[in-house]
Amino acid sequence: MTLVVTDAIVLHVQDYLESSRIVRLATREHGVQSVLARGTRRPRSRFGSSLDLFASGVAQFTMKPGRELSNLSGFDLTRSRMALAADLDRFAGASALAELAMRFAHADPHDDALEVLGRSLDEIAASPPGQSTEYGLAAAWRYVAALGFGPTLDRCCSCGTEMAVDKAAPFSHHGGGVVCERCRRTVSVGRELPAEARNAVSAWLARKEGPGLGDLEKRAHLRLLREFLHHHMGDGRALRALDGWEARLRRPA
Repeated sequence: MTLVVTDAIVLHVQDYLESSRIVRLATREHGVQSVLARGTRRPRSRFGSSLDLFASGVAQFTMKPGRELSNLSGFDLTRSRMALAADLDRFAGASALAELAMRFAHADPHDDALEVLGRSLDEIAASPPGQSTEYGLAAAWRYVAALGFGPTLDRCCSCGTEMAVDKAAPFSHHGGGVVCERCRRTVSVGRELPAEARNAVSAWLARKEGPGLGDLEKRAHLRLLREFLHHHMGDGRALRALDGWEARLRRPA
């Protein structure tokens, strides 16, 4: 049995038995971990309200070889991010980001993935009214890149030929990016990616301010993200938070 002390972010909380909760944590050294927070639903729990969704803190838990569920002994809160729960658009984007972490980060550490996740949640929480979707899309693409499979937009994903980002280009989910005309005959292409969309995703990945998007553009960007992720997951399971985010955008204002 090993005691682990690590920076962590709360991704998901589920009630367990009468007084406990199972918590999914994104951690710095151990990827995503499932931990049992005993007694956390009791009025005088030692965890208090520290295990709120999207909160950051320093987690202490014991890991035992062969067991998927560790015992959480402490969580020292450092950031609560209550603003994410106060706005449905912010919450939708943050939930999709947490779902990406749970589905893609697994138990393997990635160099700066935790920092990108935390910074992205902060940016969504601080997003101006009406711009939460753009901030959420930017956060999702940056986190995908931090996990090691971000799209290639400035060169052909097949042959490596440089391609100007101010023009439309075929996009291959299988190849992981745009495709030049020469390789188009040999690489599976999913859709034509407009120049505006290429510029937007490129800006988000470079941590630059992207363009404001209309409702149709927001839905198109979410569809592109969903298709890209479904291809790279390979297990056929739905991304429910991402689907819910997309459904929310289809509802009349």
